Order: sequence, then structure tokens, then C-alpha cells
Amino acid sequence: MKNLTKNLITLLFLTTLFCGYTSNAQDSTSTSNSEFDLVVQYLEANGNFINSEAAPAIVTADEIKENLKNKKYLTLDIRSESWFEYGHIKNAENLKAENLLSYFQNDINPEEFDKITIVCYSGQSAAYFAGLLRLYGYDNVYNLKWGMSSWDEEFAANIWIKNTKDDFLDQLETTVNMMPEKGASPQLNTGKTTGEEILKERIKEAFTKPYKEYITKSDVFFENPADFYVMNYVNEEVYNYGHLKGAVRYEPSTSMASTADLLTLPTDKKIVVNCLTGQHAAYVVAYLNVLGYDVSNFAYGSNSVMNSVLVEKGLNGFTKSEIKGYPIVE
Repeated sequence: MKNLTKNLITLLFLTTLFCGYTSNAQDSTSTSNSEFDLVVQYLEANGNFINSEAAPAIVTADEIKENLKNKKYLTLDIRSESWFEYGHIKNAENLKAENLLSYFQNDINPEEFDKITIVCYSGQSAAYFAGLLRLYGYDNVYNLKWGMSSWDEEFAANIWIKNTKDDFLDQLETTVNMMPEKGASPQLNTGKTTGEEILKERIKEAFTKPYKEYITKSDVFFENPADFYVMNYVNEEVYNYGHLKGAVRYEPSTSMASTADLLTLPTDKKIVVNCLTGQHAAYVVAYLNVLGYDVSNFAYGSNSVMNSVLVEKGLNGFTKSEIKGYPIVE
């Protein structure tokens, strides 16, 4: 009887140990195959757009002008109806940004076009939505560099001309800020089970929110810079010319890979992505938003705080020479 009792106790102990091990193994598997992991794995296995030379996908006003009669070029203007009626590019179609995905799925065959260019006021919101469409799988989508500000001065006056400044030049730093260690990833809860399904659900959700929710203006940033984690998305040379206080440099086209620096980004703080023009950053913002990060674009990029330096160095500093003065359709 004593032997039977001893055997039962041993069996119970082993069963408990085995079940505990199995539970831990399942937890480990669940963690390594979280929705975040699945969607990142899917994106990196299918084009890896944000970590490639294809990003940012930007075309110039000159190219659009040269292809006005080319039926393989489609221009979609996401400005307000009133501004579109005031003046737009010939043959452009006016759409609300939130309807872009539906338009691609239901109203056109995107594959019929060589290039589909999204147009906005400055190029930033167009880049953000072009980024979402790129992530969805439409690899012929672009944004117009500088937006309609590059087309005619009437559009640039209150956009790029007004927002290119040096107001905070004396508050920039040249200190090299160290990148944090890798940490936790955001938690996604779409309820989907494959990377593709999760991605599409996240992008559909992103299209329901206006771009204005994903911008941080320079004056807001400098009021409380400690509230933000600044991701400076530029090469080392540009970073060393001057950057926002505390900014950590991330190498364009490589650093957002899961095997690189993606997991160094915080999940408990607002991330501000800063590039030179706000356009390359907008693509990154689209990517990080889909992945669940609390992220925004530093409006107008470094042009909003150190325009004269960028112009002097020949680094995408906006000047009136960027305005082509092309004909507009009223």
C-alpha cells in the first residue's frame, strides 16, 4: 500500500511537471508568434518595402508634367474638394484619403498603371497614404514631391514657403545619442491568425483615421521635448549637422528590420520620426502605425527648424526653385 501511494505521488509530480513545461512551451510559442511577429515576418518576406531602396516612393512634378498624356500615369488628389476646384493637375481625380483603399479595390485595376501618384498639399500626407497602399501590396504607388507646392506658387505660399524656418536652430544639438537596447514589441489584437490577414486588418483601420492624428508640429515638440522619443531617419552626415534634442539616428532603408533596430523603439512613449522633408518619415510612420507603435511625423521635417542649413548643404532644403509654375486646371 505504501508503494502504491508512493507511486501515485511520483506520477502526480511528474504529471504536474510535464503540464507546467508544456504550458511554458506553449506560452513561448505564443509569444514568438504574436500578431506583431506574424505581420513583421510577412512584410519582410514580401517585398520588405520600408527596408528597401524602393522607399521612399517619390516622383517629381517634372515627371508628372511630362506624362500628362500618358494613360499609364494616374494622379489622385486627396486635397479638399474646394482646393481641388480652385486648381489641380490636368486629368487628376479628387478623392478623400479615407476612400483610397476602397478605390483601389473596387474602382480601378491598379495593375493597368505604371505609376499612381497621390497628391496632397505638401507631399507628407500623400506619402503616408502611399505608404499604407504600398504595405497593402500596391507597389506602383508614389507621392508627389513637395505636393502641389511644387506645381505652382499659389499652392506653396501657405504650405512649404510658410513652414520652412530656422526658428529653433539654436535649440538643435550635435551630440550623438546612443540607441537603446532591444525591448518589447507592441501588442496587436486583430483576432486574425496569419500575417497577411493581420496586415490588411491594420491597414483598413489606419485608413479610418485622418493623417492629422500622426503629425507633431515643431512648436508642440519644443514645448515638451522630453515627452517624445525622437527617431532621426537620416544618414550619419546629415545627423551630425544638427538634430532635435535627444534624437537617435536610424539608418534609412535598413534599420526598421526585425533583425536590425526595430525593437529598440519604445512601446510606452510617443515616437516622432524626423527626416529632412517629412516625406520619407511619413512612409516610416505608416509602417510603424500598422505595427502598433504610438508614432507621429515631425511636420515638414528638418526644413521646419533648420531650412537655411539644408539649403546651404544641398540637402533637400525647400526653396522657391522647387516650384515649377506649371499650368493648373480650374
